[in-house]
Amino acid sequence: MNKKILVTGGAGFIGSSVIKQIINTTDCDVINVDKLSYSGDLESLDSVKESKRYYFEKIDICDETNLKKIFEKHEPDVVMHLAAESHVDKSIKSPFEFIETNIIGTYVLLEQARLYWNKLNNNKKANFKFHHISTDEVYGDLNDKETLFSEESKYDPSSPYSASKASSDHLVRAWHRTYNLPTIVTSCSNNYGPYQFPEKLIPLTITNALNGIEIPIYGNGLQVRDWLYVDDHAEALVLVALNGNNGESYCIGGHNEIKNINVVKSICKALDMHRPSNFKKITKYEELISYVEDRSGHDRRYAINAKKIESELKWKPKENFDSGIKKTVEWYLNNQDWCKRVKNKSNQDFINRDSTSWKELF
Repeated sequence: MNKKILVTGGAGFIGSSVIKQIINTTDCDVINVDKLSYSGDLESLDSVKESKRYYFEKIDICDETNLKKIFEKHEPDVVMHLAAESHVDKSIKSPFEFIETNIIGTYVLLEQARLYWNKLNNNKKANFKFHHISTDEVYGDLNDKETLFSEESKYDPSSPYSASKASSDHLVRAWHRTYNLPTIVTSCSNNYGPYQFPEKLIPLTITNALNGIEIPIYGNGLQVRDWLYVDDHAEALVLVALNGNNGESYCIGGHNEIKNINVVKSICKALDMHRPSNFKKITKYEELISYVEDRSGHDRRYAINAKKIESELKWKPKENFDSGIKKTVEWYLNNQDWCKRVKNKSNQDFINRDSTSWKELF
């Protein structure tokens, strides 16, 4: 019998890539549990939605009663928990949503998973896994150019978002230690790629540029991030879910440390080549770059040591930043209708040409 994998947040950016990875590369069934908030979009799953191994359940992970019914109905062998509020700027403006989804939601999911797991027969119980997907932001800031985050790094979150994810990580590990629930935690670097909601740096840069809107850069733009192409991340996550060891943690990185300003400039150059500006006020998209006041508590550098997953599970990213950003820019150029639709869905005005309109995003 095929394994059944329950994926929370499967209509989100990373979750949808994970589901496609499962359907396209394994014989597992997938149960997509998603409440379809502003950043959840089922169109990203069009290529697999007709599969007989794919099921969708519109459920909020904070909904204890219906979540219990999902476990009883589908009887999953693996839980991959991706559902989360993830936008740092929004967490600064409205932290409660992050506390509710990332902490309370994780607690509810853990408890329902534990109660379900306790009732399983010995064989199914022994093979059950709860895989919690987290972020490198729980580790805080790297103050030098050499240090890398690893599975042993100390937690030191800087924002309400990263603090809420750190809290959820601790809950998962506590449920493993106290109740023996078989759990795994993975922490990833910054993801990018197709279907990312246009509030994050890369899709925001692309969509703002194509609409002739200022491209905001926090502070001096010298903050460093390690960029991981979303399909590479999805491949690693499925590998961990099916082959990782219970009680372990794995850091997943892209080996692409790049300053934010250089990310934006590389996108602008790609757009100059593929879709030259037809706006009278600019000849090159870099002219839209606007340096704005830095974000509160802004971390300077993230970077991941991924040696553990590389040595134990034989995973390495396939894409470097040049190849990944090429695919990403091309996808957004060919899918502007999708961008417009999801922007309208979220009731956020991304195409207001007022010079301060970017602030409304946060």
